[in-house]
Amino acid sequence: MARRGAAALVLALALLAVAPAGVGARGAGVEDPADDVQETWSLEPSYARLEPEPEPFSPPLPAGPGAGERGPRPPQPRPPKKATAKPKKAPKREKLAPQTPRPGCPPLGLETLKITDFQLHASTSKRYGLGAHRGRLNIQAGINENDFYDGAWCAGRNDLHQWIEVDARRLTKFTGVITQGRNSLWLSDWVTSYKVMVSNDSHTWVTVKNGSGDMIFEGNSEKEIPVLNELPVPMVARYIRINPQSWFDNGSICLRMEILGCPLPDPNNYYHRRNEMTTTDDLDFKHHNYKAMRQLMKVVNEMCPNITRIYNIGKSHQGLKLYAVEISDHPGEHEVGEPEFHYIAGAHGNEVLGRELMLLLMQFLCQEYLAGNLRIVRLVEETRIHILPSLNPDGYEKAYEGGSELGGWSLGRWTHDGIDINNNFPDLNTLLWEAEDRQNVPRKVPNHYIAIPEWFLSENATVAVETRAVIAWMEKIPFVLGGNLQGGELVVAYPYDMVRSLWKTQEHTPTPDDHVFRWLAYSYASTHRLMTDARRRVCHTEDFQKEDGTVNGASWHTVAGSLNDFSYLHTNCFELSIYVGCDKYPHESELPEEWENNRESLIVFMEQVHRGIKGLVRDLHGKGIPNAVISVEGVNHDIRTASDGDYWRLLNPGEYVVTAKAEGFTSSTKNCMVGYDMGATQCDFTLSKTNLARIREIMEKFGKQPVSLPARRLKLRGRKRRQRG
Repeated sequence: MARRGAAALVLALALLAVAPAGVGARGAGVEDPADDVQETWSLEPSYARLEPEPEPFSPPLPAGPGAGERGPRPPQPRPPKKATAKPKKAPKREKLAPQTPRPGCPPLGLETLKITDFQLHASTSKRYGLGAHRGRLNIQAGINENDFYDGAWCAGRNDLHQWIEVDARRLTKFTGVITQGRNSLWLSDWVTSYKVMVSNDSHTWVTVKNGSGDMIFEGNSEKEIPVLNELPVPMVARYIRINPQSWFDNGSICLRMEILGCPLPDPNNYYHRRNEMTTTDDLDFKHHNYKAMRQLMKVVNEMCPNITRIYNIGKSHQGLKLYAVEISDHPGEHEVGEPEFHYIAGAHGNEVLGRELMLLLMQFLCQEYLAGNLRIVRLVEETRIHILPSLNPDGYEKAYEGGSELGGWSLGRWTHDGIDINNNFPDLNTLLWEAEDRQNVPRKVPNHYIAIPEWFLSENATVAVETRAVIAWMEKIPFVLGGNLQGGELVVAYPYDMVRSLWKTQEHTPTPDDHVFRWLAYSYASTHRLMTDARRRVCHTEDFQKEDGTVNGASWHTVAGSLNDFSYLHTNCFELSIYVGCDKYPHESELPEEWENNRESLIVFMEQVHRGIKGLVRDLHGKGIPNAVISVEGVNHDIRTASDGDYWRLLNPGEYVVTAKAEGFTSSTKNCMVGYDMGATQCDFTLSKTNLARIREIMEKFGKQPVSLPARRLKLRGRKRRQRG
């Protein structure tokens, strides 16, 4: 990939011309005329910009060479005489909404799985499914909780001698602990207070103090909202241990956690140097609230004005514009023969990684285009790309207030009026399947472009304004391929998302284009750094390795009214859901690595829009025929031409019998070959008008209407009956 000598200079000049300004207050703001104020990019992560803090305390290192040079060992705390003794507690905090942690050390990575199962240990556990490896922040339990995949670490006994610990595998400056209770539909288990201990050898432990006594940290008051406790003084050690002191009266010792800490430099440790991930891309690796997102879009537009355009598809419930960026060599217009592609992110406002990946992608495409990267130049010049980074900005602002570690699993997921956008589209599957059962397809109900039910279009329907905006957007632009980025898992899901059998919650339900969808899903998963890695630990409960990081949506869990199914049945667009990470809202220090994980996949998936066949359907005068139907023999799903008569049909390599037909024209059939090389096969059609259409055209030209023979016969029969009577 070409590197960016000239592009870096252009970027630097562009940024110098920008007036430095902060992103303003956290949270959403109304539209204001100050949108032209740009924010300078900073590549320094926020956790690196630390304020002066107390000198960290380090427990003694294990005995060994040089250990005696560190001076005498501090006295170890003696255990209390009675378990009922009341140790000194930390100052009680007010019960407010979760607050964003101040800039400091990032999470070690329990939630992101950077901390492996082998680094987690516990005193006891109830069973394997509640072992230490399940004590990760935001981990979710399986449908059947009494299996290998339960929702927390739970101690085997309820007493003061239970603990769970993390081995950081290197000296680390620990600064804080975040805890949650057990994820369960049926049980209420959480820890209400705990001690924190650190060690360098896992044998000698030092308890965090509050003055002269052991410090008791206030834990959770319910099981889902994360609670952050910062250590009064940073502790430098290799191991950290959580020792529960009290728990919910009617429950057990169960918790999920994350540890905040800064690994100390260790140039002599080959293991860590080998596993460190770096990126050479000069991008803005940080989280962007609504205002910062708009500013970043404008910076990209000013850098690449000839290939970018900013527009909006509507507004959210709170009135925030749903901004999109178009990237094309002729932005603002549909070029005949050029396919349209889109990425959507942020349908769930708390699934932030997809949003940031989209902002990084638009920066990357702009920079690489300016640098003359032939692959990117070809992609931009031959594709009209649309990127919608935040479909649910209202939800994102809620999640942003909570922060990357304290938002929990669902804060900001829904729209402001409580709707899940991803499942808010009309259920066209049922209409199609019922018609097929009655053998009314395609006579009464087509196998594509199924109309939206009237009840869904009414103002009283429970439909989010964001959903209506997306539907209008997809009806206006002839998208061929699209991906909606989601979070909380690491898999690519393809339609159908809804099971066909009644009363089932999981069942493989393929579309007529199942082989194409499988290829599209695999094209993303196979080029992702982790999705197809057989050694990778499952995020929560599902192991998708048997299908190489892909899954049929309905075989995972049934969803009625999904974006994927709606897109397939109502438009020409093949839509897939791309789950880009186990952590919905990773710390911004994780963004460079997540970008490296997904960068190649994002590009490869866009290139798949050029697979299959494409062409023009014209009449004898060379004029494009809109709304012509393109059918492929053996595939019970058709597509239609756009307003200029151009079409794109995604197909795997092979030979196909393709038919083009339109009302008033004779149909035309030909063989079209799809090869393995990138680039769609040109397959054009020229249709001639039917005799009846010609007669109608001639008679309309002279102000007459063609005679309808059946109607004429009925009229004559009626006249004869009257004469007989």
